[in-house]
Amino acid sequence: MKKVLPVILVLIALVVTAAIVIGIKRTKTVDWEESFDEKSNRPYGVSILYKELPKMFEDYKVRTVYHQPSSYLSANSEDGYGEHVAEGSYIIIGNSDYLTDDSVDELLKFVNDGNTLFISDYYYPQKLHDTLSLDIDYVLNEKDSISYESLKYIDIDEIAIDRNEGDNYFGKFDSINYTVLGHSKIDYKHVNFLQIPFGEGNIFLHTEPKAFTNYNLLKEDRYKYAEGILSYLPENNVYFDSYVKIQTGYDGDVEKESNLSWFLEQMSFRWAWYTALIFTVLFMIFNAKRRQRIIKIIKPLQNTTIGFVKTVSNLYFETQDHKNLVHKKITYFLEKIRTDYNIDTSVLNEEFIKKLASKTGKKKEDVKKVIDFINWLRTKNEFFEDNLIKLNRHIEAFYTK
Repeated sequence: MKKVLPVILVLIALVVTAAIVIGIKRTKTVDWEESFDEKSNRPYGVSILYKELPKMFEDYKVRTVYHQPSSYLSANSEDGYGEHVAEGSYIIIGNSDYLTDDSVDELLKFVNDGNTLFISDYYYPQKLHDTLSLDIDYVLNEKDSISYESLKYIDIDEIAIDRNEGDNYFGKFDSINYTVLGHSKIDYKHVNFLQIPFGEGNIFLHTEPKAFTNYNLLKEDRYKYAEGILSYLPENNVYFDSYVKIQTGYDGDVEKESNLSWFLEQMSFRWAWYTALIFTVLFMIFNAKRRQRIIKIIKPLQNTTIGFVKTVSNLYFETQDHKNLVHKKITYFLEKIRTDYNIDTSVLNEEFIKKLASKTGKKKEDVKKVIDFINWLRTKNEFFEDNLIKLNRHIEAFYTK
């Protein structure tokens, strides 16, 4: 072990040094990618919104959907094999381009049955554009990369969205049957939030998903805008469409998927993970050799017979019941002989004395004294203290000699 210790210390020093060097050389830059990932703490992730949804819909179930709606919603329909019947609001923040035509059909069927679909994205799947007869246009921001967002029917101030190179808005829609709920403005107002009745339910379409990101929810009072948008949704169960997509069929584990990659993206977690793996491997290598197991010290069982006899003897001695005490001491003495030496004590004759002397290794004369005295006591009917004392001395002498 003394030879191994320096090696382990050197390896630890190398790992720590490498971690420090990499941490110093690595320039920490802000990743402004618009991932809309519910597990991402980056500026344009939506982890804050994702964590707040259960509070906003506190009396209802918030489920995370990792599969295509075509497989998830069909499985969790009245005729499906899922764990429940899907009812409530289906929320998609960004990344709606992944939706297949089958998923769009399933979402529209979901809404037609009396549910709600909310999508906030710059563009939508073409099938959704065609079905709802709407187009999205784009206006370039040539001034200061700031657009101003507002809502109708909700009393909140107009908010500013910075780092915005332009605005997407609805250039064509059914102005008679669709309800305008919000606008964005660069040079003048454009419609960017619509409520569309569809069957027995409603579709809400919004064109500024950055409003729901971590960056904007934490800046000034911009969170009020996101709260105002979601307040249009009915109070019901929520199905949040995850950034992580599982392209296999839905198998009932929709809410049990983990995402280790998110931890590996965080530098501190990543190095903690790698360091733990390295030390685990080192521990296994250097402890693979066979070691001598510690030998447990087992204390022998104590013989409490003599102690018990002494205790009982003292009890009877104090009551002056010499006869009872003499009989008990003789009984326990003979019982111990039977137990320790496996000798029959029913007849205490010369043959018994020879066997006892042989098994105990004591002189025959010493054994004969105690046995003869016991035989003599058995012939008496009345006992005195002297008899008891003498019997005790014979027994103690038998054990000590």
